[in-house]
Amino acid sequence: MAGLKEEKIYKSQVLDRTYQILDILAKEDSGLGVTGLMTRLGLNKSTTHRLVMVLESYRFIEKNPETGKYQLGSRILALGLSALSRLGIQQVAMPHLRHLVAESGETAHIGVLRDGEVISIANVRSTQALHAPSETGTRHPVHCSSLGKAILAFGPDDDVELFLKDRKLEGFTRNTITSHPMFLREIEIVRQNGYALDDEERENGLRCIGAPVRNNIGEVVAAVSIAGPVFRISRDRLPALASLVMDAAAQISASLGYVCAAEADRPSVAVTSS
Repeated sequence: MAGLKEEKIYKSQVLDRTYQILDILAKEDSGLGVTGLMTRLGLNKSTTHRLVMVLESYRFIEKNPETGKYQLGSRILALGLSALSRLGIQQVAMPHLRHLVAESGETAHIGVLRDGEVISIANVRSTQALHAPSETGTRHPVHCSSLGKAILAFGPDDDVELFLKDRKLEGFTRNTITSHPMFLREIEIVRQNGYALDDEERENGLRCIGAPVRNNIGEVVAAVSIAGPVFRISRDRLPALASLVMDAAAQISASLGYVCAAEADRPSVAVTSS
């Protein structure tokens, strides 16, 4: 019995040390040699070398022939992409949307851009008696949607030009942006602020805040937003609420495999009128 117990403990230690190696290399852009790993792990060289050889044989790590240092291997990438392919954006987003509703008090949406329109693919309704309508599958015009603006603003520059080409921007309220130059200026404001605003542009009395969601290679694939009455999503509350939306978008992006730049690079929240 004692032998079995010791064997289980040993196997657990091996797995633990294996995961430690992968975690250490994930944080080292230039990689590490056996000596560097040995120092980080607090193990002797022979034990570290055996673990490294096993991981290398399964392509979980790979040795750079020029530097002699180890980095994460192609098998890790393949497994990661396989896992991500099984996670739909809706499935990944739902817990973050629920948290966003709890924090903001407003209805939260996630939407994607399809055929020149924004489609809501998941939402969580506010518990407030007066709340924004929320229907999965609802389509919205891009130019007066915080979701649409966020996706366009942080996607490829060509996407904005393609969207506007030969397109008439329909007016819905007195705040709707209907001219191409004004829309281009709005896109620049969104980029500066880090979030998009629908300021009663689709419906009077309704204000929305949106932020982009990125996949594992940094592409903008969706956007997250909250929507609510203007007396609750007030000008005074915009900075705090926009920060919540951007945090939710960042968390969903991270769950999809996106590794962002330093947090300090994120735009500070500013209230800029459209």
